[in-house]
Amino acid sequence: MSGKAVDENGKSPDKKLTITLPGTVEKIIPPIDPHEPEKAQIEVQGAEHLYREIRVDNTVKDASGREAKLKPGAHVDVTIEAAPEATVPTKPKNSKDPELRTSSEKG
Repeated sequence: MSGKAVDENGKSPDKKLTITLPGTVEKIIPPIDPHEPEKAQIEVQGAEHLYREIRVDNTVKDASGREAKLKPGAHVDVTIEAAPEATVPTKPKNSKDPELRTSSEKG
């Protein structure tokens, strides 16, 4: 075996497309039920106004697998990953390539 990680479809996970947005931990929300984890409310910069905050379990792990918790005010990165088959290419804004221009641009 090559030692290279593959996903359930046999594809390399490093082929995923990503976007990373900065965020800030706004507050820590204690659980209502003591058997549930506390939540970290994170403001995601660059998201639309009404969808700016997300709440996630307040548990992070280091490279060794040790768990820790986020603190209010902590700066974090929020990364969104998608497999290539879950995406479509975007059109270039000012493309000079005649194959990529729309019919109205071709003149």
